[in-house]
Amino acid sequence: MVRAGWHDGPMGNARLQSIHVHPVKAFRGLAPRDAVVEPWGLAGDRRWVVIDDGGKVVTQRQQPRLALAAAELLPGGGVRLSAPGMDALTVPVPEAAGTVPVVMPRDKVEGVPAEDPAAHAWCSAYLGADVRLVHMDDPATRRPVDPEYARPGETVSFADGYPLLVTTVASLDALNSLIARGDHAPEGPLPMNRFRPSLVVAGTEAWAEDGWPGIAVGEVAFRVAKPCGRCVVTTTHQGTAERGREPLHSLGRHRRIGGKLVFGQNLVPLSRGTVRVGDPVRMLEPDGSL
Repeated sequence: MVRAGWHDGPMGNARLQSIHVHPVKAFRGLAPRDAVVEPWGLAGDRRWVVIDDGGKVVTQRQQPRLALAAAELLPGGGVRLSAPGMDALTVPVPEAAGTVPVVMPRDKVEGVPAEDPAAHAWCSAYLGADVRLVHMDDPATRRPVDPEYARPGETVSFADGYPLLVTTVASLDALNSLIARGDHAPEGPLPMNRFRPSLVVAGTEAWAEDGWPGIAVGEVAFRVAKPCGRCVVTTTHQGTAERGREPLHSLGRHRRIGGKLVFGQNLVPLSRGTVRVGDPVRMLEPDGSL
């Protein structure tokens, strides 16, 4: 059953509650008060990724312990890595031009390996596997958005498929109510970090985002590309790396849309600019106008 809460009128007091940037895909995120929006996502978001010895991206799907690793974004795009039991390590943006293939869930893209072997050794030691740390040097050209939902020229970083993900506080509250009424010992309430969003909006109705053709956050406009189908990563406690049944159990019963278990909406920027916590959020018309 789909619990639709279509919200076709004015969005009232909708505001941007929080911003989340993940410099290294699958690592713990940052929560800045503002962020620059680039065509391929928030500045610095998911420009780094860990790959295995076959070039395949390593995420919390395979390695839940990545939830406990952190990456501080440094000026110029470098990162400072930290994790339990590991000494912190600063990794600059590689200057070498040579690339390696990075195998994503739906496509393959070229990335530039970190130049310092210590970066690969650090990630390998933490995960107990032979892995490498790779940087996306040119997100404007490297990887197009899923062509089934893209417009010409749209690109994305190492995110799963789209530049940004938006979620709402009201929908999380509604989902936690469903979890609490479930047929097993409740694991909730779940925090928003289970869903690893880019933008979190407060002041809407539950599931309002199902009906958004697009939104404007402060000065920046976004189109909604498609609902976000959720995976096992959402069952991973981001503070302990332990896994449970929720939210997939309750999403499967109440939010199955088009064969996917849906929470949140994928966004593609229509303009550049800066978003700030507290910005008003307005719904766009299908043609992109307010």
